[in-house]
Amino acid sequence: MKTIAVYCGSSTGNDPIYMKQARNLGKILVDNRLNLVYGGATVGCMGAVADAVMEAGGKVIGVIPEKLKNVEIAHQQLSELHVVNTMHERKALMAEYADGFIALPGGSGTLEEWFEVFTWAQLGYHNKPCALLNINNYYTPILSLFDHMIEQGFIKSEYKDLIVMDNNSKELVKKLKDYKSTYIHKWQ
Repeated sequence: MKTIAVYCGSSTGNDPIYMKQARNLGKILVDNRLNLVYGGATVGCMGAVADAVMEAGGKVIGVIPEKLKNVEIAHQQLSELHVVNTMHERKALMAEYADGFIALPGGSGTLEEWFEVFTWAQLGYHNKPCALLNINNYYTPILSLFDHMIEQGFIKSEYKDLIVMDNNSKELVKKLKDYKSTYIHKWQ
């Protein structure tokens, strides 16, 4: 494992713990000799995790669509900054660089990005770990949603087991490094 994709908000959230934990995750990535690939912005939790990685001497790869370069304020001090045309290109390039994925709290964009790579794992397009950093129990409702989808017969219970989750950054990164992929055939 060499590079982790981190999906998170371009906002800071209402509780200072989100920014604090974003910075903490950045430091822990460097402590574990892991590079960061992320959305390329200077703002919100995105900027916090990137700044923390750089301050600790780590490598940061940013990927930002041209349309968002000024909205999300593209980070100009990164190891690498890739400006792409679309969100699809952004997500594909981030996934190509990444050996694992972590979602910190964020909005619909964060959820969409994480659910896409999680779905790819579910379908066997990759065998990389997909993790949720459950700060302030932010992602606990997702587990309830998975239980509901299982009860209603839309997903297998084994898919919920593919989710790597912890409320502690250090423990979450350890789980990613120890992750052993198991592919569950969807149509059996």
